[in-house]
Amino acid sequence: MTEQEASVYRTILDSVPMGIFAVDTAWRITFFNREAEKITGFTETGALGCRCYEIFRTDLCHTGCYLRQALETGKNIVKARNRILTKSNREVPVSITAAVLLDKTGNVLGGVESFLDDTARVALEKRIEESYVLGDIVGKDEKMARLFDILPVLAESGASILILGETGTGKDIFARTIHNMSPHKAGPFIKVNCAALPDNLLESELFGYKKGAFTDAKQDKPGRFQLAEGGTIFLDEIGDLSQNLQAKLLQVLDEKEFYPLGSRHAVKVDVRVVASTNKNLPKMVRDGTFREDLYFRLKVIEVELPPLRERSSDIPLLIDHFVAELGASLGKEICGVSLDAMKILLNYHYPGNVRELKHIVEHAVILCQGDNIPKGALPGSLFVPETNSVLSSMFSPDSPSAWTDPLLAKERAAILEALTTCGWNRKLTAKALRINRTTLWRKMKKHGLASSTEG
Repeated sequence: MTEQEASVYRTILDSVPMGIFAVDTAWRITFFNREAEKITGFTETGALGCRCYEIFRTDLCHTGCYLRQALETGKNIVKARNRILTKSNREVPVSITAAVLLDKTGNVLGGVESFLDDTARVALEKRIEESYVLGDIVGKDEKMARLFDILPVLAESGASILILGETGTGKDIFARTIHNMSPHKAGPFIKVNCAALPDNLLESELFGYKKGAFTDAKQDKPGRFQLAEGGTIFLDEIGDLSQNLQAKLLQVLDEKEFYPLGSRHAVKVDVRVVASTNKNLPKMVRDGTFREDLYFRLKVIEVELPPLRERSSDIPLLIDHFVAELGASLGKEICGVSLDAMKILLNYHYPGNVRELKHIVEHAVILCQGDNIPKGALPGSLFVPETNSVLSSMFSPDSPSAWTDPLLAKERAAILEALTTCGWNRKLTAKALRINRTTLWRKMKKHGLASSTEG
């Protein structure tokens, strides 16, 4: 092949909207196109000569490599699914096609693999199927780590669970995750918002009715408890339930049966109950607005989700997660967030918690015109005085260490910038700052930047 022909082929392969790389028989990368650079974050120069598992670092690299399967069997692998790690350690789902690379005489030169960023399809599937797993709950903060540790045990128990937390902390996702990890996962997951309907309508929604129970009851209608048979019923905003319905719910929890409106016959149900509220139920019990017996029956297991302001070290992780998911769903190739924009995002107090952060990122992704979200793409509501921020001490000259020693303020800013650039990975951050990890951890604690993040 002439040099001109090679250049033409190279131009063609760089124009293809999918990542393509080739390896020799020793698994060293010999070709790496432009789209492969975009998806992985590695440059061609950095990838060439490396073994493919050093670049892609998938769970299957050493146990079930699709390219190895193609080489060993001589058969192409088409549209297999896997997850790779980008240079910035972000996990990306990919769709893979692998094939043997042969010369003109049939001798094996190595292998070639093409791959597509599959983030949009995975996100769409989850949205359609409403299938949440532990990996969808993003966080490395100590409070979240403790929840991750106990969640499988809670899910397996089958006991009633009460999820507490402010609006937007992710109570819905936790409830779905509990269901999907439980023995009831094969059954339906039925959600009821107890604050969305007036008392009389909510009763018929929960327990159903018989034909003729009231004027418009033309036929029998099963309630949500019946629809959840063999699965989980999620009673969201349980604190808004009237005392009349509280008594009927208590009967279901105690006796596993209820009476539909207009019926004299009890309906038996096998349903796992998960409830949530953003209200102070103990206070409501003391005030007499929530039944004490129902409260203790619901809180066989109690889980409290921390507000985002109490897990601030998770904010960069959540931002990366939402940028990847929303960018892919909108067909935009966005690598991340500029440092100026990240500082503003870290400096905001998030009264709406994770839900508000997701909406903010969605706004920014829609307005973003390049591959990095700039400060100008953020909503104007974020540009508030830093004194209102839970993280204002990171940037504000009014923080104690800033006005007692300006050098400490500079040190804090430098550490925060390095942590942000390295995705809050302590190992990479320590290397970038040329200090050991113990020293970095000590300084992070001193400046209020410490979390359970390992790296």
